[in-house]
Formats: sequence, structure tokens, C-alpha cells
Amino acid sequence: MGRTLGFFSILVLLILIISASSSDDQRFTTDKIHFWFNGDGEQEQERAGGLSDEADSILMLERGGVARVPVNVHSFGAVGDGVADDTMAFRNAWYKACSLKNAVLLVPERHRYKVNATNFRGPCQRHLIVQVKGTIVAPDDPKDWDPKYPSTWLSFSNLNGVRFQGGGVIDGSGSKWWAASCKIDRTNPCKEAPTALTIDSSTKIRVKGLTIQFAQQMHFVIYRSDVVRVSGVRILAPKDSPNTDGIHIGESTDVAIQNCHIGTGDDCVSIVNASSNIKMKKIMCGPGHGISIGSLGKDKSTGIVTGVVLDTATISGTKNGLRIKTWQGGSGYVKSVRFENVKMNDVENPIIIDQFYCDSPATCKNQTSAVKISQVIFRNINGTSRTPHAMKFACSDTVPCSNIVLNNINLETENGTAKTFCNCAMGFHYGIVQPTADCLKSSSCGGIQEDAQRQTHDPTHTEL
Repeated sequence: MGRTLGFFSILVLLILIISASSSDDQRFTTDKIHFWFNGDGEQEQERAGGLSDEADSILMLERGGVARVPVNVHSFGAVGDGVADDTMAFRNAWYKACSLKNAVLLVPERHRYKVNATNFRGPCQRHLIVQVKGTIVAPDDPKDWDPKYPSTWLSFSNLNGVRFQGGGVIDGSGSKWWAASCKIDRTNPCKEAPTALTIDSSTKIRVKGLTIQFAQQMHFVIYRSDVVRVSGVRILAPKDSPNTDGIHIGESTDVAIQNCHIGTGDDCVSIVNASSNIKMKKIMCGPGHGISIGSLGKDKSTGIVTGVVLDTATISGTKNGLRIKTWQGGSGYVKSVRFENVKMNDVENPIIIDQFYCDSPATCKNQTSAVKISQVIFRNINGTSRTPHAMKFACSDTVPCSNIVLNNINLETENGTAKTFCNCAMGFHYGIVQPTADCLKSSSCGGIQEDAQRQTHDPTHTEL
């Protein structure tokens, strides 16, 4: 009896040891699984123990205590050679990733995926990550474009808490679109072209480390969205590419843009109607048309923008530097704006408020109504102006600019003397301000003008 009990005890102990060892091995194997985002489906399956495509797409990864579900576009038929049409593979991969909690949509590196216009719609399950390591490229011929999507290419809508990351490239192949623009070929009708990347009707979105280049028209639009964080993004296009704004913000609140390098053929950043609490920090801008609020008020519309801050930027070789632009005939207001700590390098119009903006081949008619501009601070701005008009405040006679504040401004021009131009702009300056801005001391419209003399002001400002 004693021997039997002793044998039984030893047997139980051996079973427990083997079970513990097996459990430890299994836990070690799980901890050591690494999903290499390289697009090599066979190697990935071998690392995972010969999983099928479907199993591969739902492999559970443990990283930082959070289980992730990778969904690889190759598992849904993507080729990634830049020639084959991978549109359906991306759409199907999106549907799968969107339906899974903690999913990672994988776009592997060292591949070029040709994808036509698609709206990737939510809502999705929680904590979705879009991991772009490779290059997503658009069809290069407008004739091949899906006519159902005339104004968007890659559009993401109705999302909550999604992250876009990975260091990959979104390439709009825009050269043929630019050549067909009415701004390049005046014989062509003016029509919209697609935006490369759109975030629409979404909240708590993060976009980090991507390159967006050669967009058909605008590069990155944030529209009808809240709590959006953009960091480490590069946006690239030739300086003569028409209407290729870098980041365009409309009807959105609580947007932060940081550590971004933007060089295009239009505004590096443009902020339009119904946008508030927009913060920009450490922005490299150039070439392009600068950092702009507007345009606002076109076709007698109402434009409202409040709470804009730019802190620390370098603007180089651009048409404009810091700009607020509105059309005559509009209504609404721009207020509570601060531009500070900005370096200008060879900028044509470093500081400009233009209430006579007219991006039209025909002369715009004079109108009395205007978008009200007030509470705008320019602080710690220095560098070089390509033209004598280093600062220009072209404001409406009937709706003047007010509470314009200049502090520590030092703008010079290599040829001639830098000057400040004012029309119906009221405010004050303190600290060192060069060129002088005595015209802001006027308490009513019609004060001191450039060179301390009244001058006739042509209200027409044409971009073309």
C-alpha cells in the first residue's frame, strides 16, 4: 500500500512537471512570435507554424500586453507589383480588419499596390491600426479613374480611435491630373480632382510617420472630424502643381499638427469654415503658398474660424508666409489667432491679411460685406522677404480688421527697403517691429498708409 501510494505520488508529480513545462514552452513560443511586415506570406506562415491564409489573417499577437489581430492585404489577393489592380484586395482586407477588435491592417513594405478610389467606411471594432509600410499608388491616367469618386481617392469615414502609421508612402500619381488643370491649360474647363487621403466624420484619429506625395489635387483633408493628431508626416509635390494643398482642415475641431514637412504647389496648411482649436507646431513649409486661414466667404457664404495657433515654423521659398484670405461679399469671422516663432526664408509675402482675395480669371466685383477679422497676433517673426511688401494688411473699408497685434517682428529684403502696407487695419505693435507698422495705430478706417501717405488701393488680388 505504501509502495503504491508512493508510486502514485511520483506519477502525479511527473504529470505536473510535464504540464508546466508544456505550458512554459507554449507561453515562450507566443511571446516570441514576431510578425514581420514584409509581405512575404510564406515566411510568415512558416513562422506561425504553417498557417493557412485565413488563419494567418487572424493570428493573435501579444505585444505590450495587447492582443493584435493582423490582417494582411496579401491574404486577400493583393499582388503588390504596381501593375495589377489591388483595389478589391484592399477593400476585402478592410472589411475583415474593420470587423475585428484590435486588428492591424497590414500593407507590407517593398511592394507597390495600385489601388483605385475607395471609401473605407466605419464604424469599426475598437483599436484598429492601419499599418502602411509599402507604397499605395493611384492609377496614373484620369481616364482610368472610378467615376463614382470624382473628388476622393483613399477616403476613411465614420471611424473612432483609428491609428494610421508605418512609415509608408501614399502616392497620387498626379502629373497627368495637373497637366489637365485649367490653371495649367487655360483651354480646359475647371473641375475638381481627387484628394489623396481624406479623414471624414471621424474622431480620435492619429496619423503618424506617413509620406503623402504627388496628389491629384489636395494631399490630406481632415473634414467634419474631431480630436485628430498628425505627426511626423511628409507631404511632397512640385511647386508648380496646381491646388495641391498639403493639409486642408474643414468643419473640424481639436486638430493638432506637429513635426511635419510640407512642400507643394499650394498652401502647406489651409484652414477653412467651421474649424476651431487648431494647433500647429514645428512645421517645415516650402515650396508652396504658406500657411493659410481661408479662403472664406466665397459666393457670399459664411465663414467662421477661431482658435488657431502656430508655434515654431520655418517657411522657405513660398509665395506667402502667414496668411488670412477672404472673398468680398462673404460673412462670418476669423478671431483668436496666434502666429509665433516663425522663420521666413525668401518668402514673397511673409505676413498678409487679404480681404480682397480673388482666385478667379475674371476681376472680382467690389462688395461691401466681408468676413470680419480680429484678435490676430504675430509674434517673433523674422527672416527675409522677396518683395518690399513684407507685411500687408488689405482689409475691407466697411468691415475693417481690428485688434491686429505685432510683437518682435524683423523682416528684411535683400533689394530695397521692406515696407508695411495697410488699408483699414487697426491694432498696435510693441517691441522691435521692422519694418515699422505705424499704420496699425489708426483708430478708424483710413489711417496712415504705406510710406506715411494715403495711396489708392486696388482691392483685386488674383492668385492665377
